[in-house]
Amino acid sequence: MSESLIVRSAGLRGRQSLVDITVRDGVVAAVVPAGGAAEGDTVIDAAGNLVTESFVNTHLHLDKVFTLRQLGDAALGDYHGSGMGKAMAAIETAAAVKDTQDPDVMLAAGRRALAMAAYYGNTHIRALADVDSKAGTRGVEVLVALREEFAGVVDVQVVAFAQDGIVREPGTEDLLRRSMELGADVVGGIPWIEFTEADMAEHVRVVFEIAVANDAPVSMLLDDAGDPGLRTLEMMATEALRVGWKGRALAHHARAMQLYPDPYFERLAALLLEAGVAVVSDPHTGPLHARVTELAAAGVNVSLGQDDISDAYYAFGRNNMLEVAFLGAHLLWLMAEPQLEFIYDMVTVNPAAAIGLEGHRLEVGNPANLVVVEGESLAEALRFHAAPRAVISHGNLVDREAVKAQAIVPD
Repeated sequence: MSESLIVRSAGLRGRQSLVDITVRDGVVAAVVPAGGAAEGDTVIDAAGNLVTESFVNTHLHLDKVFTLRQLGDAALGDYHGSGMGKAMAAIETAAAVKDTQDPDVMLAAGRRALAMAAYYGNTHIRALADVDSKAGTRGVEVLVALREEFAGVVDVQVVAFAQDGIVREPGTEDLLRRSMELGADVVGGIPWIEFTEADMAEHVRVVFEIAVANDAPVSMLLDDAGDPGLRTLEMMATEALRVGWKGRALAHHARAMQLYPDPYFERLAALLLEAGVAVVSDPHTGPLHARVTELAAAGVNVSLGQDDISDAYYAFGRNNMLEVAFLGAHLLWLMAEPQLEFIYDMVTVNPAAAIGLEGHRLEVGNPANLVVVEGESLAEALRFHAAPRAVISHGNLVDREAVKAQAIVPD
């Protein structure tokens, strides 16, 4: 018989009585009343604390983690300024880091960030790597190497990301195609960075053309500035429908949405639902954010992302999605008990669906990607947003002390 792992006396969301959870062959094999599970090869005592699905981060610029010191604070000031009118200037300032990035340094920084993810129970990440004339495919190659290194502990989906544009940055289209040959999983774009609406539409078209050619999902950073006239989210959704990519496109940021008039927003939400476009918001990294609760009410899948870790756009971050949820609860004013359930969904099951993970729910027969959080309720878990007591990834117990040492996090 294969080895089994038992989580005893576990609390479950929406269930009053404690349970025992048996994990075998990488899946949840049984969930029975506490005390009912047989002995296992490895036993974890949850001691009444919640056990839930592990955390999923749909948005992380993994190629830029821990680069803030190299750039200073100029981009932070532009990106976080009132109204986000200088967001494009922030991107152009931040691009300077790519002139001197060393692959070995990027590997070490990325390794630390992924060890943090493992320590904090974040087992799946969609990670972006810039692809352009300055970065070439360097970031993609680094992230592909990290993906292989952390396979089975933290699953990484590598996004080849045209951060500086496609039309305005000649050669990027070819680099995106080359990135897919090198092993990137997702085609990424940022069409609002182009200078004209026609160029924005061409940017969207090229990204989907490459995605279709490689049978790959799409991730795009859209309308990430304080300009209510930006409409690239609409462009993305209509193109997804046109090429038959329904349910395979993820929209990041969409901050201009906060400024849209209600009639246009309502039409846009209906379009997103029709196209199966999910939205990931990072409200802690900028003063504007997507209209998360209204999107959810319209049936659109919404999630939260880490976005950045100590880079030109955000000074903090540690790949702790409970911390992101804690910040989101404040910034989105979601603190009542049903709202906390929604916030927690946005860092677990919602993002999993957004990036195509199947069976990311704590149910018998599903993959065992689980966390034992510190807290008997969601309010307690979010209050302290502490590292989980235990992390189970792909059915295996993560060595928390080993990843903690690699992540360099304090006690």
